[in-house]
Amino acid sequence: MYHMSRTVAVNDDPQQPRLSRADVWRGLVLKADNALPFVPQMTRCDVLERGDNWLLREITFRGEDARERVTLFPQQRVHFERVQGATRGTIDNEIVEDDRGELHLRFAFALETEGIAADSPEEKEHFGATESAYLNAVNATLEAIRRVVREQGPLALVSASGASE
Repeated sequence: MYHMSRTVAVNDDPQQPRLSRADVWRGLVLKADNALPFVPQMTRCDVLERGDNWLLREITFRGEDARERVTLFPQQRVHFERVQGATRGTIDNEIVEDDRGELHLRFAFALETEGIAADSPEEKEHFGATESAYLNAVNATLEAIRRVVREQGPLALVSASGASE
């Protein structure tokens, strides 16, 4: 199983709108519902089922089809579990604060791919490319949230159900 974790400051650029925890959370909910505007290398994101604080979706990421169960932990974390596809495991997007109260978005994954031995050079090579794609997705997610805030104002994001909050 390949593990990776990165933390990105949310409000490190004074030229960008300052995002609140609520802004980031609403953006993560939108991303769970339809990741296409947030994840450049995702070409399909179809929600199959939806419940209270969870959804099941089918995606295509970097040309690979997968099914994910997404669990929402309000205002804190979105947990993606790959339940079908060649790559299995978990991905977390978590809103955290440092000791100064500044917001950060932590991204972590623990994944394995069929046919690639754990801790092998092939695994490191495979997930090395994936790592940059996922980090790019984190930065693209924050930029998409900023874009919505610039266009519609703070807290203008909508929930996964489509209703304004």
